[in-house]
Parts: sequence; structure tokens; C-alpha cells
Amino acid sequence: MSDRAIIELENVNKYFGEAHVLKDINLTINRGEVTVIIGPSGSGKSTLCRTINRLESVDSGKIRIEGVLLPEEGHELAALRSRIGMVFQSFNLFDHMSVLRNVTLAPMDVKKVNKADAEKKAMELLKRVGVDDQAEKYPAQLSGGQRQRVAIARALAMEPDVILFDEPTSALDPEMVNEVLDVMTSLASDGMTMVVVTHEMNFARRVADRVIFMDSGMIIEENSPDEFFDNPQNERAKIFLNSIRSH
Repeated sequence: MSDRAIIELENVNKYFGEAHVLKDINLTINRGEVTVIIGPSGSGKSTLCRTINRLESVDSGKIRIEGVLLPEEGHELAALRSRIGMVFQSFNLFDHMSVLRNVTLAPMDVKKVNKADAEKKAMELLKRVGVDDQAEKYPAQLSGGQRQRVAIARALAMEPDVILFDEPTSALDPEMVNEVLDVMTSLASDGMTMVVVTHEMNFARRVADRVIFMDSGMIIEENSPDEFFDNPQNERAKIFLNSIRSH
């Protein structure tokens, strides 16, 4: 393990029934790195993202967070998971709680931060993502882009070592996509370690340190953005990129 490695996957396999959705995945995520995972639908991208914090269990292989084996369950898993933020495609906010309460909930419940400190930090984070004026509203009163920015603030509130983004813009109307990508770009420039599953190729090219291309449950190619987009080595990657460019 290198000094910079924060997440390591070693020979990870995952099945859904008969379907072999992750096949011998080996991947190291380094601290301060933005890793973007792309590939066709059904290639295993989201499943890979969700195994990193055990939202999906694995059938074989090892996952380590800063050298510590990710446990199956229990307090140790909860402790490691609290260091890994997650932003979902469908926001996953609590509809019966205000925006502010959504962001303060985990720090107060998990980290036992007092209410005043949690709210002060939450307001700073909501301001950072541009929705501090929405703090007393409920998720249903917000646009999709605003809800996703609240979800990012909620992830940041736990001061995670890494944030996983599982297709964070795919449920948004086109005009809302950029407001979320702008926040993610800002996080990347601040040195946040990020793993991003996305279809946003311009974002991948502009922000990623490394692009990983998946197909049929396997990592087919990984490279710098410029190398991957300008000079893909794998035939399947070439076909995928050509299909995108033709739209």
C-alpha cells in the first residue's frame, strides 16, 4: 500500500444471482485524487461505487480503507463508513426534515456534535454549495439541483476522507446539471478525494486525475483524461467514445 492510498480493492467479485457484475476488480484510490468511472449502462460502475462503503456486499475479494480491512457489519463498519461520504443519484434526503436538519443529523447522532456547533457548520456548508437561503425549507420545496447540493453539504458535514458520487446529475434537468458540477469542481480544486460515477464526459475530462472505463463488470482501461479521451487503447473504449461523440 502506498502512503497516499486511501481505498484499495483487491480481486473483488460481486454477483446478483447468476449475473457476475464485478469481475476481479483491482483498484487503488489515492488521497486527494479525483477518480472518474465511466462506461456503458450495466457495466458495474454504480455497483463498484456502492461496494466501497458496503452498501453492496461483495462475494469475494478484499476492500481496505487506509489499510484497514472493511468489516462485514457492526460498529467497526459504521466507524469506517462515517469517513466515506456518499452522494446518490436520487438525493436520499429525509423529506420530513428541513434542509438544515438533514445536514446536522449525522454529525449530531454519529459524532455527538452539539446542536449549536452542528448548525453553525451546516450553515457554512450550505453557503459553500449556494443554498444557505433554503435552510428552513423542506426537500420537496427545492429544485433537483438544490436538493443535490444539499446532499453534497450533508456528505461534507461528516468531514469525510473521501466522497463517492453515484451518477449525481443523472436525475437532474439539463439546466441544473452545471450547478451541481460546479460545486463538485470546487471540491476537487480544494483537494477533496472523490470517486465519481458519471456520464458527464466534459466534467471527466476537465476535473479527473484519472479516468476508469468499465465494461461487463471489468475495468477495461484506466488512464489520464487526456490520454483516455484522445488516445483510448482499448477497442471497446474507442467504440464507447465514438458512440458518445456521434450524439
